Amino acid sequence: MFRTLVFATLVMTGPVFAQGAAAPEGAAVYFIGLEDGASVASPVTVQFGLSGMGVAPAGTDREHTGHHHLLIDRPPLGEGPDGAEEMQYSLPSDEHHRHFGGGQTEVVLELAPGEHTLQLVLGDMNHVPHSPPVTSDVITITVTE
Repeated sequence: MFRTLVFATLVMTGPVFAQGAAAPEGAAVYFIGLEDGASVASPVTVQFGLSGMGVAPAGTDREHTGHHHLLIDRPPLGEGPDGAEEMQYSLPSDEHHRHFGGGQTEVVLELAPGEHTLQLVLGDMNHVPHSPPVTSDVITITVTE
């Protein structure tokens, strides 16, 4: 009975705590047509670029693929109160962490006027950042209206 309970617990929590899938050397994720310091009007179209890997929906177990996550108005991945620990867990899904598990490569965002930071992170089939992480630079944009 005890072994069954331990096994069931590990199976159910496995995807939540895991090392990210391997990323090939030179893989890069980046913003297309949106640069650091840009002034834009809302809604903002954000296009995601990727080189050295392929895009696949969440849950797809295929080497050198992943799906996009957009971090909004939060510290860069790996920094802040959760630091290195967030590199081992599935990224949360909330107003600061947008998931594109369907394989989407762009989004239209409604952002309030003011400054906003954006960072792209590629996640593996379980939403865990790859190892090493495939992240864009953090950019700051100003929404004018």
